Amino acid sequence: MVILTIPKKLTRRDDLVVIPRREYEALIELRKIREFVPTAAQKKALAGARKEYKAGKYLTLNEFRQRLGVKG
Repeated sequence: MVILTIPKKLTRRDDLVVIPRREYEALIELRKIREFVPTAAQKKALAGARKEYKAGKYLTLNEFRQRLGVKG
């Protein structure tokens, strides 16, 4: 990605940054994506899951498949 910055003296305001149109449009599209904000309950559940993971209380993918009876 090529970025060119023009000093404030030339723009008489904030810095001016020039990027290719496709990259600008991609940045605009990223702004439309909503950020995930977990609820208090989700944060608590995640903290519990991390604690269990550290304690070794988890299944590998193969163990999970065996418990479900799935081959592959």
